[in-house]
Amino acid sequence: MRQFFASFYLNKYFLAFIVIFAYLESVQIRYFFGRKVDWYLFTPEAAVAQLFNAMLLFVIIGIVIKRFDEQVSLSRAIRVFVISLLIYVLGNNLLSYLVALSFGTVARNFNEASLTSSNIKYVMDVFVYGGFFLAHYYFQKNQEDKAKLANLEKTQMQSQLAQLKAQLDPHFLFNNLNVLDQLIEEDQAQASAFLHDFSDIYRYVLQSSDQQLVPLDDELAFAQRYFRLMQQKYGQAYRLELSGEVPTQAFLPALSLQLLIENAIEHNLGTELSPVAIQLKISEMSLKISNVLKPKKQVKKGGGRALQNLRTQFELLGKYSMHIKQNESTFEVTIPLIFENEH
Repeated sequence: MRQFFASFYLNKYFLAFIVIFAYLESVQIRYFFGRKVDWYLFTPEAAVAQLFNAMLLFVIIGIVIKRFDEQVSLSRAIRVFVISLLIYVLGNNLLSYLVALSFGTVARNFNEASLTSSNIKYVMDVFVYGGFFLAHYYFQKNQEDKAKLANLEKTQMQSQLAQLKAQLDPHFLFNNLNVLDQLIEEDQAQASAFLHDFSDIYRYVLQSSDQQLVPLDDELAFAQRYFRLMQQKYGQAYRLELSGEVPTQAFLPALSLQLLIENAIEHNLGTELSPVAIQLKISEMSLKISNVLKPKKQVKKGGGRALQNLRTQFELLGKYSMHIKQNESTFEVTIPLIFENEH
């Protein structure tokens, strides 16, 4: 029985409310009919009887919900209410008839006046106590369903983010191994320095791989280390320009800035005489990275996948969106900053 009541969220606070309400109702009814205050007004036997009826009603409603429908909707709640009303009224009449029959008082207790009075009381019991029960049950059920849905969405989001990160990490690794391969052929000493720096950078990649978000300060530091790594291959063909103050408690998905810098380098041809300036501007709520367009003649197949991957990460994290703007001369990406109290 305890498990049965627990399945309908009938905790001690709700039951305490029912006990207090039943007692106050019995006091009110006695005063309404007696119009006097005495010790009998406050005796609890009527409240106990009413509490018994209420618990019987709760059991009936619980069985109806279990038998017919547990889903939350207004039409289903009305159906449960009507079925429970009919069962409660008919059940009480049958029980009263059997008691009257055993004591030989059928004629006195089952005349028109007494039947009307008792059935009105039964109906009012269902409306009052049944209303309390259904309101409490469907509210708690709705809260539980919302929590389950939120947990499901969170689990799905974490799973999708993990899949996206799993795509990004090899992407980062293979791209830089290609750079290392080229440097080995051109300059072994530079390749050795590149490999040393790359090991430090990839350590950050591994450490942040299991985090949805990382502090903006860490991302900026990592992006600058990554850019210095790229300069070992390209020299001064690309320039990184940072501006703006870093907000406190701001976060980004891991590797966001590295991905955007890499995108600018991969798709634009810079030289030392005509370098590509990559501008990174930090504002209060967002970060914008832009570059002058100097498209390469040959671009890797599958270009744009990394940007789409990053856009999807922001969408999965909630009400955040990444904006891409391009005209004839510039390419610009704006990403929102995520603050500690928002995640």
